[in-house]
Amino acid sequence: MRTPKKRREQKNAPARTRSALCVPPMLIVLSFILGAHFAAPIAKISLLSASLTLSQGTVQMIRSDLHNDTKAQSAPVAVEEAPVHTEEEPAAPAASAAITDTPQDILARMQAAESAYQNAQHAGNIVEKQYDAQNANAVFGNITVRNTTPSHSIDIQGELKKNVSLSVKDKAEPTVLIFHTHTTECYETLNLGWYKSDYVTRSNDPAVNMVRVGTAICEELEKMGVGVIHDTEIHDAKYTGAYDRSRESIERIMKEHPSIQIVLDIHRDAIKQSDGTRVKPTATVGGKKTAQVMIIAGCEDGKVTSFPSWEQNLVFALKFQQTAESKYPGLMRPILFSARKYNMDVTPCSLLLEVGSDSNTLEEAVYAGRLIGTALGDFILQYAK
Repeated sequence: MRTPKKRREQKNAPARTRSALCVPPMLIVLSFILGAHFAAPIAKISLLSASLTLSQGTVQMIRSDLHNDTKAQSAPVAVEEAPVHTEEEPAAPAASAAITDTPQDILARMQAAESAYQNAQHAGNIVEKQYDAQNANAVFGNITVRNTTPSHSIDIQGELKKNVSLSVKDKAEPTVLIFHTHTTECYETLNLGWYKSDYVTRSNDPAVNMVRVGTAICEELEKMGVGVIHDTEIHDAKYTGAYDRSRESIERIMKEHPSIQIVLDIHRDAIKQSDGTRVKPTATVGGKKTAQVMIIAGCEDGKVTSFPSWEQNLVFALKFQQTAESKYPGLMRPILFSARKYNMDVTPCSLLLEVGSDSNTLEEAVYAGRLIGTALGDFILQYAK
């Protein structure tokens, strides 16, 4: 995942390395010039200085060599014996974290929140709901769509016969842009079935807001060798005009990285019933609870104009939904097909994704991000040359 900050750090790294290595080797060479009688004491001084900048492994190697040289001056000559060769056990590979593992920092947040919730005032209930074909008005196989457009009908089977406008020449080049128009949207910490009266639904902390979910998506794409750019800029410090500001970021980044073809705006939903009950879209995937994900696909209709690629975007939405649902059944809510644009006109493969709601937990949302990332990676690899 590439960011401007990382590029600056990489430029400064060589200079730091050269300055760290230039002095200690001179001191070590000096110990040999001064002769055998003073070699050991001076070498020890050199080693002390060198240890301030050299790695632990390098210092240990030098210390061992000096010790062996000193022993050789006083030890009797021994008959050389053939070395005994022993076959070393290969080092066991480091265990990689499973996709279902909860990040340690989220576990720590959950533990810290338990005491805060003990005496908290209940403001209302939270109920879980898995959205499926019953919440759709167009269904084909495992693809479900809720069509709310004024003028367009949808033939899912017919749309699936069309080609996706995606051709990846080099998957390692930036192919995906992840960004957040409503960056500060965040989640619950604990799954208690109720919410506090002082529950805050926004945060500037990237460890808990939409940036965290975007990072989870990016990490899975990177594991699969897919190039991705993650824009973590806060666009909703002032809510009005957030889409205008995020569009400026999109256009700037796409100019810097013309290989980008897929642009995803990652949000979370907010679902509240008239009695104050909040709803969390939830499913179980791989034995672990996850927030459900809803794709929003827009179109030209009524007052929505200047969206020439909307039909291509719809094909991308349907085929990606099919890939994600085939890999992780239950993960996806029905696609919301509506007369909206939301900056989805920037490429023929641009969508808005709602990852859970404000009543899902951060743990559930991050898990959903991981699942979306692997599903998207699988989808992209189908179109990579």
